Amino acid sequence: MIQAIKTTGLTKTYGEKRALDDVNLVVPEGSIFGFLGPNGAGKTTTLRILTGLARPTSGSVQILGHDVAMAGNEVRADIGFLPDVPGFYEWMTAEGLLRFAGGLFGIGGPVLEERVAMLLDLAGLGGVKTKIGGYSRGMKQRLGVAQALVNAPKLLLLDEPTSALDPIGRKDVLDMLASLRGRTTVFFSTHILSDVERVCDTVAILDQGRVVAHGPIDELKARYGVQKVVVEVTSDGDELAEEIGRQSWATAVARGSEGAIEITVADMSAAQREIPAMVAARNTGMSRMEAGEMGLEEVFVELVGGEPR
Repeated sequence: MIQAIKTTGLTKTYGEKRALDDVNLVVPEGSIFGFLGPNGAGKTTTLRILTGLARPTSGSVQILGHDVAMAGNEVRADIGFLPDVPGFYEWMTAEGLLRFAGGLFGIGGPVLEERVAMLLDLAGLGGVKTKIGGYSRGMKQRLGVAQALVNAPKLLLLDEPTSALDPIGRKDVLDMLASLRGRTTVFFSTHILSDVERVCDTVAILDQGRVVAHGPIDELKARYGVQKVVVEVTSDGDELAEEIGRQSWATAVARGSEGAIEITVADMSAAQREIPAMVAARNTGMSRMEAGEMGLEEVFVELVGGEPR
């Protein structure tokens, strides 16, 4: 099976600084792949190499089965790219811009007209005659994705596509990306963890130029995620919290809102078995006990040591 992206030992240095250090990635065809990391981790450098705008110091990059260093325009024609701040001719309409972009790829006639109409509808801009200069940031981002799709690429590369957008703008762009699942491979860098959890199948976390985690999101949560149990009792829970804190399977205990006991656990089975017994032994009632969701943010914090910036 041909992978959409495969990097092997990818390294990029600037003088004595290693922007990328032995990066190995595999991006399956048809997937929506999230590329996470704090500022300075090397995400943009990776995208520049993938698009052919920069060359690696060492290592190899394959795009759709072709070595990027040796690839010609036939491979680049299968790639769509959207930078973090797209630039447009603001005197154009969206329809005019897509026609112009299609013409640069040699697309014309009924094929282009059909594609422009389809992309305008996908971007939620069908029938909008306002010039681009009057667009909101969200409208421009959706138009940018549409422009990157005008050549019907097999691989879509996006750099921070939802940055600086309000919640509605982010939702619109994410819905647009989700609709591409299985039709086009989408690779996007971002620092917004909730966006990745919402639309991505697979994720890689980059820190200081190195991949510290790579795989399906559910597998990463299971491998690195922190397991939590939240308990609420009908009486004061201070003594119960202290007793739980002494158990070998409890790695941390805190009091949450409205008196809830929040327990970070190393052994979920033991916690679920022993906590009800502790509550019953105190002749008190338990109004709630549930496992806390293991979020990608917790995985990120554990691996990188802080929130994405």
